[in-house]
Amino acid sequence: MFTFEIPPLSAQVFWAVFLIFILRVVGVTLATIRVLIMTRGQKVSSAFIGFFEVLVYALAIGQVVNNLSNVWNLMGYSLGFAVGTLVGMWLEERLALGFASVRIVSKYKGNAVAKAIRDAGYGATLEWGQGQAGAVGLVIATVRRKEVDAVCALADQIDPGAFVTIEEARTIRRGYMRIARHER
Repeated sequence: MFTFEIPPLSAQVFWAVFLIFILRVVGVTLATIRVLIMTRGQKVSSAFIGFFEVLVYALAIGQVVNNLSNVWNLMGYSLGFAVGTLVGMWLEERLALGFASVRIVSKYKGNAVAKAIRDAGYGATLEWGQGQAGAVGLVIATVRRKEVDAVCALADQIDPGAFVTIEEARTIRRGYMRIARHER
């Protein structure tokens, strides 16, 4: 039968648990970022991050396995995993890597929405389609993920009732892309 040991939370035990916790936060954050960039086809970057992810994992699991019956170690490991997941997702949102396709369906103002997006320096394609209640303009703009909110704001200014969807664009080939000021 397996039993758990709950040693007193001395300074030595606390620092060991804290180390396990930090290692898991770092490892799971790296894993989250690796998976997200791997889905974007960035093989070399994924492999590079994966090396450090597994190194950190091995160090953390080694600390836990040395004393598997210690509840504090297990708690630090588990809590580090949970916090690492949140940190990884938060960091990926802040980095906003990659591109997204913003699709704006406007019943009456498709031309104006496309013009506003173009005037702001983005590329926009305007198509016409048939919605449930008649003709609609479909504006498609593929932009950096960091620019999605700006494009959506432009569309909202012109047509607050427009239907907007945002999809991740895995690969971009050719076309017009806005050059950020710092890239010029």
